[in-house]
Amino acid sequence: MQVLKKPLVTEKMAALNEKGKYAFEVERTANKVEIKKAVEKLYGVTVEKVSTMRVQGKLKVKNTKAGVVSGRKPSIKKAIVSLKEGEFIDFYSGI
Repeated sequence: MQVLKKPLVTEKMAALNEKGKYAFEVERTANKVEIKKAVEKLYGVTVEKVSTMRVQGKLKVKNTKAGVVSGRKPSIKKAIVSLKEGEFIDFYSGI
């Protein structure tokens, strides 16, 4: 099982990056200890704090010829990771 699915790169998360906080989409069954170990191993940084949250998927409604079709996007779990002072993660180095 891979704990980290992908980093979340949005405007709101870019503002947090300046404060040493980074956000990731993680496996729903992952706990804070597993997330901390995975980030430290993958990026070679020291993690001070991990905050997690479960986000319910948005409701989507589409009008078609057959009528109204409604559904929901999948729910995800986010983790916000605070790094030690002076350390950072560069997501754009491989581009």
